[in-house]
Amino acid sequence: MYVIGIDPGLTRCGFAVLHPAPFKSIECAGVIETSPSLGIEKRLAELFEELCKLFTEFPPEVVVVERVLFQTNAKTAMSVGQASGVALVAAAKSSAAVVSYSSNEVKMTLCGTGSATKREVQRMVEIEFSLQNTPEPPDVADAIGLAYHHQVLSARSRAFSGGTR
Repeated sequence: MYVIGIDPGLTRCGFAVLHPAPFKSIECAGVIETSPSLGIEKRLAELFEELCKLFTEFPPEVVVVERVLFQTNAKTAMSVGQASGVALVAAAKSSAAVVSYSSNEVKMTLCGTGSATKREVQRMVEIEFSLQNTPEPPDVADAIGLAYHHQVLSARSRAFSGGTR
């Protein structure tokens, strides 16, 4: 069972599949892309199908979907919200637990500040996971960061409760 991070987007949806143990172990990461030339319903259906395939290949214990708090561009906010909804439905269909965190929460865990830039997030993911290359595009680093943030919170929770899991 895996921890899967999803950075929702309609053109590019970042994903990362992390092993629950050993900590900081990436099984795979990348982006699911849909063509802007297709209608919105076809793009959402394609995203749903690809996420379902991902969850079948790597059965998740937990799916972590970025919670969008604010977008200055209404069109972008709408498409990200739609992609997020599709990710939530696909995750629920897989019977995984589903959690959401804001990008600021993830940035705080990774970089020590909620106002870190995308480049800083990419660099910290590269360092934390001892990667040979910077994760590209930034959606990949964001997805890794989401799953990592959840792992950190889970480990802290277990430590405070005195349990091991």
